[in-house]
Amino acid sequence: MTQTHYVPSGSEVVQSLPWKWNVQGRIFIVGGLGFMFDAWDVSLNGILIPLLSEEWNLTPGQAAWIGTANLLGMALGAFVWATIADRIGRKAAFTATIAVFAIFTVAGVFATDIVVFAILRFIAGFGLGGAIPVDYALVGEFTPRRHRGRVLTAMDAWWPIGAALAGFVSAWFVTMWADWRPPLLAMVLPAILLIFVRLWIPESPMFLIRTNQHAKAREVIDGLVEATGAQPVEYRLDTMEDIPKMSTGALWDQLRRVWAFSWRTTLAVWLLFLTIMFVYYVSLQWLPTFLMDAGFEQTQAFLTTGGMSAIGLIGALLSTVLVERTGRRPLLAVSAVTGSILLVILAMFLHVPPAVLPLVLAYGLIIQMAIPVMYAYASEVYPTDLRSSGFGWASAVSRISAGIGPLLFVTHMVPAMTLPGAFAFAAGLVVVAVVAMFFLAPETTGKDLQD
Repeated sequence: MTQTHYVPSGSEVVQSLPWKWNVQGRIFIVGGLGFMFDAWDVSLNGILIPLLSEEWNLTPGQAAWIGTANLLGMALGAFVWATIADRIGRKAAFTATIAVFAIFTVAGVFATDIVVFAILRFIAGFGLGGAIPVDYALVGEFTPRRHRGRVLTAMDAWWPIGAALAGFVSAWFVTMWADWRPPLLAMVLPAILLIFVRLWIPESPMFLIRTNQHAKAREVIDGLVEATGAQPVEYRLDTMEDIPKMSTGALWDQLRRVWAFSWRTTLAVWLLFLTIMFVYYVSLQWLPTFLMDAGFEQTQAFLTTGGMSAIGLIGALLSTVLVERTGRRPLLAVSAVTGSILLVILAMFLHVPPAVLPLVLAYGLIIQMAIPVMYAYASEVYPTDLRSSGFGWASAVSRISAGIGPLLFVTHMVPAMTLPGAFAFAAGLVVVAVVAMFFLAPETTGKDLQD
């Protein structure tokens, strides 16, 4: 009896390679640095709101546009750049996102009123908004299957680093110069250097296979096999049909394809991003203001918020250790709900100074266990031709929620419900999203990325 010789696909070869820090680890670090600047930029909104409110005599509604404009730009950038990444390549989008962000962040330094500043922050956000979906797609597609959950979860460890840098560096600059411009410029110089570093990263072999660029795919795959010291094996590169092209209708076509792939999964992922990130961005951008309203000094409020972000690094590392053991969904459910409840308790004890720091740190630790798992999960549930777009549209939903949500939160929800009541309402929405996840979306732990 003749036995058929099985020939693995090129993507199977990439997913079965050993992990090497000088190969896949280099891509993890370069991708993670882009994620770090995303965190730094978003967290900086919380610093800029009180500083610019004082300099330009802004009302709370006007000041909210500092963060809202930036996050709405990120929402637009998330699905535009994600579509570009799925249609013309990860590498092009990987580099361009940071370049647009750096150029318009520098331009923001020269703004003299809230309207111009908000417009420039919108465009800078548009550039940076594509960083997370594109980075997760690229890192995930280079990472071996047995390490993928831990690596994608560890990507979020870059977020608390960036958020903490925003708080600590800004506190130092404000103490030295009492000006909002140095904190804004501080994150641009390293971002410019990152643009050139990203040019050295190869294109994703899975994208090259999906677009029938077989010669380039073999070059990348063979290079990875050699660099990791793996045993070379025969592999096949299948010819794909119906390759989507970049066009004026590509954005909406990609959205249609994301929902056509699985409306249940997409609905669950969108609900998670919508609710969890709404809670997190409200706390990140407005906690310094809430603390100052409760009697904390400006520098103390910035440092406390920085501490919340810094301890999140421990949360992200704990999540990295637990994610393969518990599964994606259970870990995400417990940490997201617990973090939201802690924020309600913090709001209740905001005028009790000894209780504030422990609660802020506990919240920062737990919420940063939830977000890494959510990001890893969202990057695994879609196939290669939808991976960036699926994540990108979910990220866009979260940015819209995070942009408009805080504006509604401070101008309508808090006056109507009080701060604890408003956070309790938001926590209830998180519970709804978690329940929907268990009913609608699959577990992805240990599964191959789909071709």
